[in-house]
Amino acid sequence: MRYFITAVLVLIFLFTPSISNAQIYTTEKMITVDIGSQTMTAWEGGKIVYQTKASTGLPKSPTIKGSFKVYKKVALGSMRGISPYIGKYHYKDVPNSLYFYQGYAVHGAYWHNNFGTRRSNGCVNLPLDMAQKIFDWAPVGTRVEVW
Repeated sequence: MRYFITAVLVLIFLFTPSISNAQIYTTEKMITVDIGSQTMTAWEGGKIVYQTKASTGLPKSPTIKGSFKVYKKVALGSMRGISPYIGKYHYKDVPNSLYFYQGYAVHGAYWHNNFGTRRSNGCVNLPLDMAQKIFDWAPVGTRVEVW
């Protein structure tokens, strides 16, 4: 009996889909950010609409985890602050920002092309073409899940 239970548990583990290859069951639009895999996925009706490599926050300036909603969209704006890595920064003309918590945003990044690795001061950096698509697709109020 013990071997049967072990076998059943192993089968459940092997055949339970992970979030990366499962469908999300929701009818609303949603953006998910997987910090571990450095990916951003856009969902609609439980199906993937867009998916891309992203760059989230470095260890001393991590991307916040949790459940949020886009509260503001800025087509072109400036971002400035102090990074524990590079000191003061000021990026002008940052494109397609979707703010989801305080100063945290999903946005395009023209200053690097190293997506798929942690690189930011806490925001979710996207390639420029994907940032434009997500910006056009997601209205204010779109759910954002970061883990």
